[in-house]
Amino acid sequence: MASPLISPTELADLIRSGTPPRILDVRWRLDQPEGRPAYLDGHLPGAVYVDLDHELARRGDPREGRHPLPPREQLEAAARRWGIRGGDTVVAYDDVHSVAAARAWWMLTRSGLADVRVLDGGLRGWLAERLPLETGDVLPRPPGDVVLDEITEGVADIDGVEEWPDHGLLLDVRAPERYRGDAEPLDPVGGHIPGAVNLPTTVHLTAGTFRSPDEIRAEFAAAGVVDGVSVAAYCGSGIAATHTALAGALAGIDVVVYPGSWSQWSRSRGRLAAVGPAPSLDVIPL
Repeated sequence: MASPLISPTELADLIRSGTPPRILDVRWRLDQPEGRPAYLDGHLPGAVYVDLDHELARRGDPREGRHPLPPREQLEAAARRWGIRGGDTVVAYDDVHSVAAARAWWMLTRSGLADVRVLDGGLRGWLAERLPLETGDVLPRPPGDVVLDEITEGVADIDGVEEWPDHGLLLDVRAPERYRGDAEPLDPVGGHIPGAVNLPTTVHLTAGTFRSPDEIRAEFAAAGVVDGVSVAAYCGSGIAATHTALAGALAGIDVVVYPGSWSQWSRSRGRLAAVGPAPSLDVIPL
């Protein structure tokens, strides 16, 4: 299977080829979710801006989490606006560790696109190679004609992850202080889903690029991932968990994603929250 990553020099060669890829600029972060101004100031040649909050998620009831998955029709309409056609190679990038780009990779791959990749190192890696940027907006004309599938595989719901530790390994990929419940800047309650093991997704990176498959496998193994054990991951709102799924793909490990993540779980009455460094040592009702 081809790597889901592409290097800046490999992407530059593809752009210069006769069949350039469709490039998606998915700049988004918690402290600056609107990435369009930065996109307009400079982006990869031909890149289309992707609005994560409105195109890779939908506005829903807060009890669904901050970034519930959009319906197939919404994602398909967005993908056509981006200019994606059947058979296209698609490359996504951002400017913060490929976390937002991983959300695009995961959703489009799970929707049936065969060749979706993430620019390893993102915008910073591109600039480090002294490769050019363009300014202004890119509006593909005519729009794409891609047909997407419903996302049904590789995804878990809230009831599924509650039971996951009984038969597999559930990973909480947030920072350790949020896992322990020491700090919770975004959600009403701190802590983690009982039974979940902490494996911050940032451990899969070094200097902004992904570590080798062997190194990533070793990190998964240290968290308890062994052959034959099913793995699921969650984060704050279903963005960083897709980054762990991308790391898993590099290492040959299938990682199921819980999109609702802690932002949904912490707002669900009748569930339990665990606090502290252990998976289930100190549990409180929500």
